[in-house]
Amino acid sequence: MPVRIENHAATLNDRLRDSFALTAGFIADIISESCRRFPSQSQTGKTARVERLIASGAWTDAALALIDLELPQWQVRRLVYDEGEWYCALSRQRELPDWLDQSIEAHHADLALAILSAFVEAQRINAASSRTSVPAVSRDANPLYEPVICDNFG
Repeated sequence: MPVRIENHAATLNDRLRDSFALTAGFIADIISESCRRFPSQSQTGKTARVERLIASGAWTDAALALIDLELPQWQVRRLVYDEGEWYCALSRQRELPDWLDQSIEAHHADLALAILSAFVEAQRINAASSRTSVPAVSRDANPLYEPVICDNFG
Protein backbone atom coordinates (compact mmCIF):
# COMPACT_ATOMS: atom_id res chain seq x y z
CA MET A 1 0.00 0.00 0.00
CA PRO A 2 2.78 2.59 0.65
CA VAL A 3 3.83 2.32 -3.00
CA ARG A 4 0.31 3.31 -4.01
CA ILE A 5 0.45 6.35 -1.74
CA GLU A 6 3.77 7.48 -3.21
CA ASN A 7 2.66 6.97 -6.82
CA HIS A 8 -0.52 8.95 -6.38
CA ALA A 9 0.88 11.67 -4.12
CA ALA A 10 2.25 13.65 -7.08
CA THR A 11 -1.02 13.49 -9.01
CA LEU A 12 -3.04 14.27 -5.89
CA ASN A 13 -0.78 17.24 -5.16
CA ASP A 14 -1.23 18.44 -8.74
CA ARG A 15 -5.00 18.08 -8.48
CA LEU A 16 -5.04 19.84 -5.11
CA ARG A 17 -2.90 22.69 -6.43
CA ASP A 18 -5.07 23.13 -9.55
CA SER A 19 -8.44 22.89 -7.76
CA PHE A 20 -10.52 25.92 -6.96
CA ALA A 21 -12.93 24.24 -4.56
CA LEU A 22 -13.36 20.96 -2.76
CA THR A 23 -16.18 18.55 -3.59
CA ALA A 24 -17.41 15.36 -1.97
CA GLY A 25 -16.11 13.38 -4.95
CA PHE A 26 -12.66 14.92 -4.74
CA ILE A 27 -12.33 14.32 -1.00
CA ALA A 28 -13.49 10.71 -1.62
CA ASP A 29 -10.64 10.38 -4.16
CA ILE A 30 -8.16 11.76 -1.62
CA ILE A 31 -9.39 9.30 1.00
CA SER A 32 -9.31 6.31 -1.34
CA GLU A 33 -5.84 7.10 -2.67
CA SER A 34 -4.02 8.23 0.46
CA CYS A 35 -5.82 6.96 3.57
CA ARG A 36 -4.95 3.60 5.06
CA ARG A 37 -7.11 3.75 8.20
CA PHE A 38 -10.33 4.96 6.63
CA PRO A 39 -12.75 3.36 7.30
CA SER A 40 -11.28 2.24 10.59
CA GLN A 41 -12.93 -0.62 12.46
CA SER A 42 -11.19 0.34 15.70
CA GLN A 43 -12.08 4.03 15.41
CA THR A 44 -15.65 3.99 14.13
CA GLY A 45 -16.48 7.21 15.99
CA LYS A 46 -13.74 9.17 14.21
CA THR A 47 -14.60 7.60 10.85
CA ALA A 48 -18.29 8.42 11.30
CA ARG A 49 -17.37 12.00 12.22
CA VAL A 50 -15.35 12.41 9.02
CA GLU A 51 -18.25 11.01 6.98
CA ARG A 52 -20.73 13.40 8.66
CA LEU A 53 -18.47 16.39 8.03
CA ILE A 54 -18.08 15.44 4.36
CA ALA A 55 -21.84 14.94 3.98
CA SER A 56 -22.49 18.39 5.45
CA GLY A 57 -19.83 20.08 3.28
CA ALA A 58 -17.67 21.08 6.26
CA TRP A 59 -14.46 20.69 4.25
CA THR A 60 -12.04 22.34 6.68
CA ASP A 61 -13.33 20.35 9.64
CA ALA A 62 -13.27 17.16 7.54
CA ALA A 63 -9.63 17.82 6.58
CA LEU A 64 -8.66 18.34 10.22
CA ALA A 65 -10.59 15.20 11.25
CA LEU A 66 -8.72 13.21 8.57
CA ILE A 67 -5.41 14.35 10.06
CA ASP A 68 -6.64 13.27 13.50
CA LEU A 69 -7.71 9.85 12.18
CA GLU A 70 -4.89 9.06 9.74
CA LEU A 71 -1.92 10.89 11.24
CA PRO A 72 -2.46 11.06 15.00
CA GLN A 73 1.22 11.86 15.60
CA TRP A 74 0.97 14.97 13.37
CA GLN A 75 -0.58 18.27 14.46
CA VAL A 76 -1.32 21.57 12.82
CA ARG A 77 1.59 23.82 13.65
CA ARG A 78 0.50 26.93 11.81
CA LEU A 79 -2.42 28.22 9.71
CA VAL A 80 -1.78 31.64 8.23
CA TYR A 81 -3.61 33.72 5.62
CA ASP A 82 -1.27 36.00 3.69
CA GLU A 83 -1.81 37.85 0.41
CA GLY A 84 -4.72 35.70 -0.76
CA GLU A 85 -3.26 32.31 0.21
CA TRP A 86 -3.64 30.01 3.18
CA TYR A 87 -0.43 28.46 4.49
CA CYS A 88 -0.66 25.26 6.50
CA ALA A 89 2.20 23.63 8.40
CA LEU A 90 1.91 20.17 9.93
CA SER A 91 4.44 18.96 12.46
CA ARG A 92 5.22 15.93 14.57
CA GLN A 93 6.94 18.06 17.21
CA ARG A 94 5.00 21.27 17.43
CA GLU A 95 6.77 22.42 20.60
CA LEU A 96 10.16 22.73 18.90
CA PRO A 97 11.25 26.12 17.55
CA ASP A 98 10.55 26.66 13.84
CA TRP A 99 14.18 26.38 12.87
CA LEU A 100 14.52 22.92 14.51
CA ASP A 101 11.21 21.48 13.38
CA GLN A 102 10.83 19.45 10.21
CA SER A 103 7.32 20.46 9.32
CA ILE A 104 5.32 19.91 6.15
CA GLU A 105 4.16 23.13 4.57
CA ALA A 106 1.56 23.67 1.86
CA HIS A 107 -0.40 26.61 0.56
CA HIS A 108 -3.57 27.25 -1.43
CA ALA A 109 -6.16 29.98 -1.85
CA ASP A 110 -8.74 27.69 -0.18
CA LEU A 111 -8.17 26.77 3.49
CA ALA A 112 -9.40 23.17 3.24
CA LEU A 113 -7.29 22.55 0.13
CA ALA A 114 -4.21 23.96 1.87
CA ILE A 115 -4.76 21.60 4.82
CA LEU A 116 -5.39 18.63 2.53
CA SER A 117 -2.26 19.42 0.50
CA ALA A 118 -0.18 19.28 3.67
CA PHE A 119 -2.04 16.12 4.71
CA VAL A 120 -1.26 14.30 1.42
CA GLU A 121 2.41 15.28 1.68
CA ALA A 122 2.59 14.12 5.31
CA GLN A 123 0.97 10.82 4.29
CA ARG A 124 3.63 10.40 1.59
CA ILE A 125 6.45 11.09 4.04
CA ASN A 126 4.85 8.88 6.68
CA ALA A 127 4.57 5.99 4.21
CA ALA A 128 8.21 6.36 3.18
CA SER A 129 9.40 6.46 6.80
CA SER A 130 7.35 3.40 7.76
CA ARG A 131 9.51 1.19 5.57
CA THR A 132 12.27 -0.75 7.20
CA SER A 133 15.83 0.46 6.90
CA VAL A 134 17.03 -3.04 6.00
CA PRO A 135 16.50 -4.01 2.35
CA ALA A 136 14.43 -7.08 1.62
CA VAL A 137 16.31 -10.24 0.67
CA SER A 138 15.01 -12.67 -1.89
CA ARG A 139 13.89 -16.00 -0.45
CA ASP A 140 15.12 -17.84 -3.55
CA ALA A 141 18.63 -18.97 -2.66
CA ASN A 142 20.99 -19.78 -5.47
CA PRO A 143 21.79 -23.52 -5.39
CA LEU A 144 25.45 -22.72 -6.07
CA TYR A 145 25.65 -20.45 -3.03
CA GLU A 146 28.16 -21.52 -0.38
CA PRO A 147 28.65 -19.53 2.80
CA VAL A 148 32.23 -18.46 3.48
CA ILE A 149 33.66 -17.44 6.83
CA CYS A 150 35.59 -14.20 6.45
CA ASP A 151 36.64 -13.53 10.04
CA ASN A 152 40.30 -13.05 10.77
CA PHE A 153 41.12 -14.90 14.00
CA GLY A 154 44.85 -14.37 13.77
